[in-house]
Amino acid sequence: MSPDGDFRRIAIVGVGLIGGSLAFAVRRRFPDVAIVGIDRDDVVTAARQLGALSQGTTDLAGVAGADLVVLAAPVVANLEAMERLPSLLDGPAIVTDVGSTKRATVDAARALPARLQFIGGHPLAGAARGGIEASRPDLFERRTWVLTPSLTTARDVVERVGRFVRALGAVPLELDAETHDRVLAFTSHLPQLTASALMQVVGDGVGDHGLQFSGGGLADTTRVAASPARIWTDICQTNADELIPALDRLIESLQSARRDLASGRTLEPKWYGAPRPPNTIRPSAVRWP
Repeated sequence: MSPDGDFRRIAIVGVGLIGGSLAFAVRRRFPDVAIVGIDRDDVVTAARQLGALSQGTTDLAGVAGADLVVLAAPVVANLEAMERLPSLLDGPAIVTDVGSTKRATVDAARALPARLQFIGGHPLAGAARGGIEASRPDLFERRTWVLTPSLTTARDVVERVGRFVRALGAVPLELDAETHDRVLAFTSHLPQLTASALMQVVGDGVGDHGLQFSGGGLADTTRVAASPARIWTDICQTNADELIPALDRLIESLQSARRDLASGRTLEPKWYGAPRPPNTIRPSAVRWP
């Protein structure tokens, strides 16, 4: 990759935790690249004050002239923005996203004209809190960044975006959209719903006063429950068919444990045989069923 990168003008639609961190990472790695952020006025103002953007606007027309457009809003908002891109981008551009579900976005991208090449993306990075204030330039370092090219995505587009995310410190890994959504239903979406439900049950059970008697285990287990609800509403909506079987399996496992609490046999080996933590497995070693 050249010192200035493959892209000269990048438009980021949605400048929250991921979009803001992307802007900071690009600015640190490629200081001469123009970064345009598109979001609410208060978000854009904060992002500019923090030094994340070259320009900011509330109008999606701000994507004009970009050679890379990153859709970093919640998934449904990304789908709505994608419909408008052909009328706002006159020349060729690469379009990608950072959404946590991929099938709906990849399907919608089939309607884009050939001059707008799309490749789905999902950086496996985040934080308990969202928003531009939580963003940071090192968020993607050594984290897997899943790329989900379709059958019509040109190979040079895959390679350009792969070089780009690698330059930001991430590790690109290609996966088809269907497998992505099935796997992430278990590894990301199910833990989020579980943490949120657990926090609700604990809070209802002991109240604010009782929470002062909780230890680090509860905080560690429910950390992600603080994530913005809007993001997860869209994720559940666009991956319900994969998430429901995952929830069913968890419910079945909990019911089994409930039936066998007196003996404790259910809890013995399989519940405590934890897999290796995420992002400690080399991408080259991953084999999906």
